[in-house]
Amino acid sequence: MKIKFKLFASLTDYLPPERERGSNSVDIDVPEGASIGEVVAPFQLPMKLVHLVLVNGIYVAPAERSTRRLAEGDVLAIWPPIAGG
Repeated sequence: MKIKFKLFASLTDYLPPERERGSNSVDIDVPEGASIGEVVAPFQLPMKLVHLVLVNGIYVAPAERSTRRLAEGDVLAIWPPIAGG
């Protein structure tokens, strides 16, 4: 099944080099019913940098990320911790 995988800020460095230049997202094929954890694992994101996770704009708590299943057409978006002042 296809989903859109979006990474923000410094996490964009973990997207595959074949993504569209300047884009922070890729369309990827994942197994039917894949969990967020299963989708993220091949990209080798440091878990300390996986801070805010949204599926279709809805927050997914850390405890749910290994079991939350994705569906065809979902948008998985991840942000690192952001500091500001």
